[in-house]
Amino acid sequence: VGAASPDEADAASARLVLKIEQPDNSSAAFRNHKGGAINFGSDGFLYMGFGDGGGSGDSDASHGTGNGQNLAVLLVKMLRINPEKSGNAAYSSPPGNLKDKMAAAAPEIWDYGLRNPFRSSFDGCTGDLYIGDVGQDKWEEVDIEKPGEGNKNYGWNTMEGTHCYKPASGCAETGITKPFVEYDHNTGKSMTGGAVYRGKAIPALRGAYVYADYQSNAVWSLT
Repeated sequence: VGAASPDEADAASARLVLKIEQPDNSSAAFRNHKGGAINFGSDGFLYMGFGDGGGSGDSDASHGTGNGQNLAVLLVKMLRINPEKSGNAAYSSPPGNLKDKMAAAAPEIWDYGLRNPFRSSFDGCTGDLYIGDVGQDKWEEVDIEKPGEGNKNYGWNTMEGTHCYKPASGCAETGITKPFVEYDHNTGKSMTGGAVYRGKAIPALRGAYVYADYQSNAVWSLT
């Protein structure tokens, strides 16, 4: 905090907490699908969504194929960390992450199988986590978790929404969490995500999740 005001940041206090290598950005195919939202949950930990890094079908030359189901890779995941220093480490991974159930998982992973969780947000009243996940060829989705419910596999790139992607039919759906809402590309082509309204100006919207699509410019609400 700056000396002049509690609302003034001290630039000298900045430090690198976490850096994740992305596919080669010199290629136009890999300049998107980076995720982008960071939020503190009601548990006090930092949640971050990362996409597959670009390209199509969750594959690229620098990271291999099927990163969404690869628990050693931090791309295509929702991460959960304690961003405070821990000894010589810049952060720590709190109990309750996926590694507690699946030993092969990287310590930072909270959820996996998310293609591009472009925007996520917490309901400030209930603590529920809403994840807007951008689809591939046909389907966009919203995933919703109650507080502490994580450790979910949302299916990518085995599934796109509630539908098989690889293979196109007969995919293994065991253990995959289906989205709360999905819509096809006749409706919109890029789930932007949104937030739960807890204001007072529009009582009819209180508790509703308001979200939009980047391509169609459509806006919806759901409860």
